[in-house]
Amino acid sequence: MAMDPVTLSRVQFAWTIMFHYLFPPLSIGLGGLLVLMEGMYLKTKNPLYEAMTKFWVKVFALNFSMGVATGIVMEFQFGTNWATYSRFVGDVFGAALASEGIFAFFLESGFLAVLLFGWNRVSPKVHFFATCMVAFGATFSAFWINVANSWQQIPVGHRIVAHAGELRAEVADFWAVILGPSTLERFTHAVLGGWIQASFFVMSIAAFYLLKQRHLDFARRSFVIALITAALVTPLQAMVGSRQGEIVGEYQPAKLAAFEAHYHTSRQAPLWLIGFPDEAHDTVRFGVPIPGLVSFLSKGDFNAEVKGLLDFPKQDRPPVAVPFYSFRLMVGIGMYLIALSWLGLYLFWRKTLFQKRWLLWVFVFSVLGPYIANQAGWVAAEVGRQPWIVYGILRTQEAASKVVVAQDILWSIAMFTAIYGLLFLIFLYSLNRKIQHGPDPVAESPQAHHRPVQEWMELTGERNDPADKTDWVDEG
Repeated sequence: MAMDPVTLSRVQFAWTIMFHYLFPPLSIGLGGLLVLMEGMYLKTKNPLYEAMTKFWVKVFALNFSMGVATGIVMEFQFGTNWATYSRFVGDVFGAALASEGIFAFFLESGFLAVLLFGWNRVSPKVHFFATCMVAFGATFSAFWINVANSWQQIPVGHRIVAHAGELRAEVADFWAVILGPSTLERFTHAVLGGWIQASFFVMSIAAFYLLKQRHLDFARRSFVIALITAALVTPLQAMVGSRQGEIVGEYQPAKLAAFEAHYHTSRQAPLWLIGFPDEAHDTVRFGVPIPGLVSFLSKGDFNAEVKGLLDFPKQDRPPVAVPFYSFRLMVGIGMYLIALSWLGLYLFWRKTLFQKRWLLWVFVFSVLGPYIANQAGWVAAEVGRQPWIVYGILRTQEAASKVVVAQDILWSIAMFTAIYGLLFLIFLYSLNRKIQHGPDPVAESPQAHHRPVQEWMELTGERNDPADKTDWVDEG
């Protein structure tokens, strides 16, 4: 059977961007947590918060370098595999990507040098300003990427013109392109996803230290900062996601129908908690429905009419199975993370959290949850947009390069897989070394006005174990 270059190009782009997307959300969220930690140091003069910030800065730098290395590959594919697409959207999509590089990436990377090497070279306030700029740069980068993606999802603010015998999109209204119907919601959703990923990342490593009886004071305080962040952000993410459902229902009704395997136009459209879409018979097998919930989430009315897939031309219908399952995976993990973070917060309030080893092990492995949820959300959004690469304007099948052959794409997929596999092994090795080394020892200062370890143990309900009190200083 002949291999389809368009399908292979899609596989290659999906594979490279999904690998890349392991890293930017953590940079976004961890940058924000670094601001909180260093802010606590400036306020309390507690050297523990300084050591905490230094440790997580090293992890941030490692993650940031992986994000940069894996992100470059995607942009080359626009010119090699997707040349027709690039010519069509270059003035709009390309402008957003250029803005991300000029305004956000260089801001983040420039101040990262001060953040890493400026501890003894600039004043504490200047260093804190650099930390804020790094966090802002990571978040601002997410804004421009979401501007580009949101325009693809709901293209507005452009005009189609003929140039050298080809049609292309040009910016007609700058602010309409920047602030499209879904831009702010997508941006907020992505940023909150990054904060959740970073919070559970920090809690995973901190829980590991607690279980191994290492760096106890550092681990407890890191865990609590991340736990409170997660408890606040996870329900907010659910609310933002609900708002996105309304936007999808208004501007991309075929995608909404695919998310919910909603084949027939009807009122009181049900939301399937579980089920198996049967695309051959236009139904859901063994489904467990909640009547009217899709109507309510998309229209604000349990009795509202929701358009079914069968009312769209066959050539305009997205596939159903992948968006249906990935959307439920994302939502299911989100509900789990809300419950886990609030359970942890309740037990912390009861001063019993750090005594429950089974729960700490749950937190160690729950770091996988946000990674999977972020990936599943991206898959649902992008596959649900098909068959369009620019919704309603340019089809994916028409956007690929005409001269790239399948064998070349297969070869590049194999090379990317080998290189990315090696990079990932290096990342895991370096991350493990940093975790095994742990934070640097705290140098006590007569100017440090902070709560002693004994008081912290009383707050968290831990026993007064002399090994605990000296562990932080002795092990480092």
